[in-house]
Amino acid sequence: MRDILVVGAGNIGEMIAALLLPTGEYRVTVADRCEKALSRVAKLDGLERMVLDATDEKALADALKGRFAVVSAAPYHITARIARAAHEAGVHYLDPTEDVASTKLVKELSQTARAAFIPQCGLAPGFIAIVGKHLADTFDELDTLRLRVGALPRFPTNSLTYNLTWSTEGVINEYLEPCEAIVDGKPTLLPALENVERFVLDGVNFEAFNTSGGLGTLGDTLSGKVRNLSYQTIRYPGHRDIMRTLIHDLRLGQNRDLFKQVLENAVPITEQDVVVVFATASGTRNGRLTQESYANRIYPRQMNGKHWAAIQVTTASAICAVLDMLAAGDLPQQGFVRQEDIPLPVFLNNRFGQAYAMQQQH
Repeated sequence: MRDILVVGAGNIGEMIAALLLPTGEYRVTVADRCEKALSRVAKLDGLERMVLDATDEKALADALKGRFAVVSAAPYHITARIARAAHEAGVHYLDPTEDVASTKLVKELSQTARAAFIPQCGLAPGFIAIVGKHLADTFDELDTLRLRVGALPRFPTNSLTYNLTWSTEGVINEYLEPCEAIVDGKPTLLPALENVERFVLDGVNFEAFNTSGGLGTLGDTLSGKVRNLSYQTIRYPGHRDIMRTLIHDLRLGQNRDLFKQVLENAVPITEQDVVVVFATASGTRNGRLTQESYANRIYPRQMNGKHWAAIQVTTASAICAVLDMLAAGDLPQQGFVRQEDIPLPVFLNNRFGQAYAMQQQH
């Protein structure tokens, strides 16, 4: 029985618990400083709830004692505190964050860690890096790798053609921060919301543009092995132009709290979503210029009598799959673990990774 502490009682934290507990192999405690948030977590047999302020170093240290692993499902700006506490306690650490600065800290901590430190193990970053490395490995020489992911409403009705499907703070962060990429063989930072691409997938029109954090550590892994590498977020056409107006022309990007308030006051949450994953690689194979793509859509699902949104399914399933492999001894038990070191077939064969495999398309 592996003892897991999940910090954060939001949508992702709740589903992590809902996936792990029925296996009978994990003891799960969900912790949050907000009692109201904890009360909303589904009534799951065996689930323990804990009121915990993750900014209280002593309380966090006490909560980590004797645990196998801690999973940070808290807002990205708390990630660093949880990672430091895990390092001090010698506890395995996992998170789904897209925040580049937080991941750099986790990587530094991992150099002296007594346990495994595995950041960015959600959808993007996370699963998309596994897909990207899988495609890259099929080429003799890799030229271009483009990774695109979007969590989208299935029935958009506003001019943004968007509904909130996950952390508002996370969306704002990826729309504002610099975007890591490789251009003409050189690692570089690109501005968010730029390099707009429009494409059609299964008869539906989409646009994609630069956003921060989705590339994870794949840029470091493929440095010197690819000419162009980029990550973009998928939205419906027109979304990027409106966001650019809000962020730059109306300067909401200079006041994140106000920007969050505006979005949450005007843009409804939806659980009727779809996650779109679309990756394209081109390069030389057997002396010929060749292109290979991976396309997948993941929809909401019913589990234990509860509706789970697609973004919950994909993010929580990815974290649980990585945790499961760690618990089975299939991943390094110490130091920094990259997502792209996990083979795609192994991930998809995992009992939690199968959430992706069931609707896989080529």
